[in-house]
Amino acid sequence: MSTIFRSEEMTLCQLFLQPEAAYSCISELGELGIVQFRDLNPNVNAFQRKFVNEVRRCEEMGRKLRFLETEIKKDSLPIYDPEDNPEAPKPREMIDLEATFEKLDHELKEINTNADALKRNFSELTELKHNLSMTQLFFNDARPSDQDIMPTREMEIVTSGQPLKLGFITGVIPRERMLAFERMLWRVCRGNVFLKQAEIPEQVEDPITNEKVYKTVFVIFFQGEQLKNRVQKICEGFRANIYPCPENPQERRELAMGVMTRLEDLSVVLHQTQEHRQRVLAATSRNLRTWQIKVRKIKAIYHTMNMFNNDVARKCLIAECWAPVTELDRIQLALRKGT
Repeated sequence: MSTIFRSEEMTLCQLFLQPEAAYSCISELGELGIVQFRDLNPNVNAFQRKFVNEVRRCEEMGRKLRFLETEIKKDSLPIYDPEDNPEAPKPREMIDLEATFEKLDHELKEINTNADALKRNFSELTELKHNLSMTQLFFNDARPSDQDIMPTREMEIVTSGQPLKLGFITGVIPRERMLAFERMLWRVCRGNVFLKQAEIPEQVEDPITNEKVYKTVFVIFFQGEQLKNRVQKICEGFRANIYPCPENPQERRELAMGVMTRLEDLSVVLHQTQEHRQRVLAATSRNLRTWQIKVRKIKAIYHTMNMFNNDVARKCLIAECWAPVTELDRIQLALRKGT
């Protein structure tokens, strides 16, 4: 009689299983949880065993389920535990599970790709909106009081009777880089550029890092292609986002109106994309734990079957296991059920 201080009397059993029934038999024995199998192939590499491909398929399914779980937790959705312990699926059901996981994995990755592209586009348009509005203020400040002409892409300044053409570049840069950016412009261009800047009051999502940061709009005035190339290289080095700015105020107003319209449309599309993602993840969260248990059971069965000897002459699988003597009747019943 066994107690908490005394182990059961154990016996070493040898099983001869038909290959077609081996999976079901091991599944039934696994549900009992009273058998410990011996590895009859200790010198065989794990990648050279009979059911290594099935184990790999299970690992791939497990990877996809972990990805789905990560996405569900990212959206703070609840994951429901199954009410009952699900049985190990039949081998033919493994193909259906693979197809289901592949479909969900592909659909969710496609949603994420589209959402990232939309968010990046939305962030760029938001920066362009601030860039246009604040650039307009710069030009309003620069406009002479006795004229109604706004500065254009190449502003003309009369010096010693000769018209001097100035070009300009507008863009947006993170606020913490602005001081070093301004100092670099001054040193590289030797003070031959004119910089105007204005801080964006609210945080803006960066199109590259997707992090919300405070940014500054700038306009750089320069003369000649050489200075233009230097300014562009400095902007690239500081990862400043350069945006187009039309030459006249009418075009700037039209561009600003177009940007606002596109931002509204993008907001609607982003909302619909997020709703679709929520629906997919909510449906997945109801079955996720059940799927994970099923995949673990399939993998455990094939991992156990890799310990068996494959008798080619008798066309059967030979296994050895330790089992309690008092449980032999239950083990034989499980084997009959499995076959």
